[in-house]
Amino acid sequence: MVQQFNNIPPQGPQKTRQAVILFLKGSATPVVMYFDNPQAVYAELKQLMKSPTPVLVEKEPMGPIKKLCFVSTQIAGLVLQEEPYV
Repeated sequence: MVQQFNNIPPQGPQKTRQAVILFLKGSATPVVMYFDNPQAVYAELKQLMKSPTPVLVEKEPMGPIKKLCFVSTQIAGLVLQEEPYV
């Protein structure tokens, strides 16, 4: 038997936040980081990703991850994601 769900839109405006998702070489899972200004961090990491010289990157995001260090040449991919939250 198939159960049907009614898609009821939420009441009022929905809150959203942005996360920087970092894919590192050799890591099975992506790293999700939250910042006060995620667009600036995304732009900075995007520039470092294009640089041929390795740079040690140290970030202190908000949330469960307190500090993250990696070498810029280990960045495999980068995403800026907008997500709803309660």
